[in-house]
Amino acid sequence: MQKKTSEKKRIAITGAASGLGKAIALHYAKAGWNVAVADIQDDDGQHVVSQIKALGRDSFFCHCDVTSDSDIINLHDQIIDRWGGLEIIVNNAGVATHGTMDNAPLADWQWVIDINLMGVVRGCKQFTSLFKQQGHGHIVNIASMAGLIYTPEMGSYNATKAATVALSETLRFELEPYNIHTSVVCPGFFQTNLAKSARSPDAGAQELIDRLLSTSKIDADDIAEIIFTAVQKKQFWILPHRTYKTLWLMKRYLPFFYQRTFGIMGQKTKYKREKAARGASI
Repeated sequence: MQKKTSEKKRIAITGAASGLGKAIALHYAKAGWNVAVADIQDDDGQHVVSQIKALGRDSFFCHCDVTSDSDIINLHDQIIDRWGGLEIIVNNAGVATHGTMDNAPLADWQWVIDINLMGVVRGCKQFTSLFKQQGHGHIVNIASMAGLIYTPEMGSYNATKAATVALSETLRFELEPYNIHTSVVCPGFFQTNLAKSARSPDAGAQELIDRLLSTSKIDADDIAEIIFTAVQKKQFWILPHRTYKTLWLMKRYLPFFYQRTFGIMGQKTKYKREKAARGASI
């Protein structure tokens, strides 16, 4: 057991072995924070810990499957044993799913709900108790623009991200009286490894998701910097992509144009599927 630090710059991040979670971990370490790296990817997670320690900050890896209550409890207990407390928990671990309502297996729904939604719920529940005991804390939930605007054929993924937004907004007003702040991050597409674990009944879906992710003009490091600045300001909404933010504002204030845009998208999606089906039958 390491001697507990009195410095109140302690952050824990799930899904921190790669992608956005890794970028957040390194950004906070460079800013002088101690970082708990939680993930199911043990080797990659240990590598991130080595990078953080090379920056002169304390860090440790915790194998953490966010679908496991005991793993979340273990993460909490290791943090208490090592540091005695925590300032920020980032519920970042997530996966992607794709498929039409009639073709997407219910097993995929259950899988993505248990990780993207219940994984966030478990993290919030475990660390809310700690934050109340401390009298301070900050919850950062990584949702997606898919929680605010809904692309066809992404029903299960959209549902989990919309639920994460709803949970976050609930906690915002529930926990602020306890000096516990909440932020919800809703990025659009950006380059990450999300496609590698994506599930879909359609062949080629992973390649499609990867192609969409690669279209972003900002990367994980940019988003990590935006999150760091926004959390310092205790902002609730963190929407890194201007284009997607514009779509969300259009949905709120110009619903007719939003509905027309996504109605056209739905028609195009149907046309592509029918064309592919005709080609397959020849």
